[in-house]
Amino acid sequence: MKITCLGAGYVGGPTMAMIAAKCPDIEVTVVDPNAARIAAWNSDRLPVYEPGLDEVVKSARGRNLHFRTDVEAAIRAGDIIFVCVGTPTKTYGVGAGRAADLRYIESAARMIAEVSEGSKIIVEKSTIPVKTAEAMHTILRSNSKHGQFQVLSNPEFLAEGTAIADLLQPDRILIGGERTPEGEAAMDKLVGVYARWVPRERIITTNLWSSELSKLVANAFLAQRISSINSISALCEATGADVDEVANAIGRDSRIGPKFLKASVGFGGSCFQKDILNLVYLCEHFGLPEVAAYWESVVKMNDWQKGRFGRKIVSTLFNTVSGKRIAVLGFAFKKDTNDTRESAAISVVRGLLEENATVVVYDPKVPADEIRRDVLGAGKTDDRLVVATSAMEAAAGAHGLAVLTEWDEFKTLDFPSIHAGMHKPAFVFDGRNILPRADLEKIGFRVFAIGKPAGT
Repeated sequence: MKITCLGAGYVGGPTMAMIAAKCPDIEVTVVDPNAARIAAWNSDRLPVYEPGLDEVVKSARGRNLHFRTDVEAAIRAGDIIFVCVGTPTKTYGVGAGRAADLRYIESAARMIAEVSEGSKIIVEKSTIPVKTAEAMHTILRSNSKHGQFQVLSNPEFLAEGTAIADLLQPDRILIGGERTPEGEAAMDKLVGVYARWVPRERIITTNLWSSELSKLVANAFLAQRISSINSISALCEATGADVDEVANAIGRDSRIGPKFLKASVGFGGSCFQKDILNLVYLCEHFGLPEVAAYWESVVKMNDWQKGRFGRKIVSTLFNTVSGKRIAVLGFAFKKDTNDTRESAAISVVRGLLEENATVVVYDPKVPADEIRRDVLGAGKTDDRLVVATSAMEAAAGAHGLAVLTEWDEFKTLDFPSIHAGMHKPAFVFDGRNILPRADLEKIGFRVFAIGKPAGT
C-alpha cells in the first residue's frame, strides 16, 4: 500500500509521520509545492514544533516516510490520498469572515482528477463544511478519464502541544463514508491502517455528513466551555469569588467534568474560531439564524475577554501606558507549540501599541519575524514593538509584565531580579493563572490574575 498526503503542515506532517512509524510496510509520501517547507521536514529543524515529533519523524524518514515537492508523481503512485490543505476563513465575497475558503480543496481535487489512474481512496483530513465530500465527488468524477474514486471523511482531533500523544493514543478515530458496498470497502481499508496501533473499539465509522459535521461541533463545544468559564471569570473578579475554585466545584459534577474549564485571556489557534465561524455560516445558510447567533456569541465572548485583559493593563497602570514599557511573555497561542494563529497575544499587543506603549515580547519558540508580521503585517515595522531573547531582557525597565502563554519556564523565573529591574510599583498581569501569586506579592509585585479576587 502507498499513501500520499497533500499538505505538509501541522496536520499532514505529524499524522503521516505516525502512520509511517506504526506501519513500516506502507510507503508514506508527504508532498507540498512549498520547497522551503519540504526542505525543513527533511532537515534537523522541522517546520512544526511538537514535543516528541522529532523522534517519530527520524524513526521513519528515509525508510518509508518521504517529504517531496513532486506532487503529481505522488498522486499517481498513491492508493490512499490524504488531503491536508488549508481551509482558512474567507476574507472576500459571499461568506467573508465566516465561511471556509475551499479553493485549496478544489485545486487538490482537480489535480487528483487530472493525474489519477485506477482506483483511489481520497481522504478529507482538512476541516471542511458539511457536504464538501459531495463537491469533491462531483469534481473528481467530472474531470477524470481513468480514475475511480471513493471519498472518505477522516477529521483530525489533534491538540497542538500534545499532537504526538493524541496520535499515539487517540480518544477516537472517526471515518465517514458512503453507505454503499464500495464506500464500506474504502472505510474498511482505512480502518485497517489505523487499527495497526489504535484499538478497534476506538475507531468509529459513520456516514460522510456526520463525520464532516462532528469536527466542527467538537471544536465548537470545547470553545464554548472556555468562553463560558471566561465569562464567569469577570463575575468572579467583580464579586470576590475565585474562578479556579468555582471551576473545581462544578467540574466535580460528572455531568460537567473538569476539562476546558481553565480561565484565561482567551482561546486561540487555527481551529476554534475558524470552525465556529464556519458553523455559524452553515446555520445561516440553512435558515437557522437563532442557532447561528448562539454559536457566534462564543466568539464574541472570546474577543471581549482579550479586549478586557488589555483594558485592565491600561486602567491598572493609572489609565495610561503611553510611553511605558510593557513586557509580554508568550506569543504562541498555547505552550509547547510555535503556532501563533489567532493567538490572544496578537490582540493584546496590538491594543497596547494603539495606546502608544512600547511592547517587548518574548516567546521561547516563535521567531521574531513572525511576531512582527502577526502584529504589524508583512513588511511593516514599528520601533515600539521589540522582540527580546529572554524573559529577563523583556522585563528589564518594564512598568508591567503580562503572561499570555502558559510556558512552563515562566513559572520559575528569577522574579526577585525581575522586580528589581522594573519600574515601581511593578505590576504583573497573569493571563494564564500560572504564576505563584503569593510569592510575587511578597516580593513586592502588584498582581492581577484572571478571575481572582483583588490582591494587595
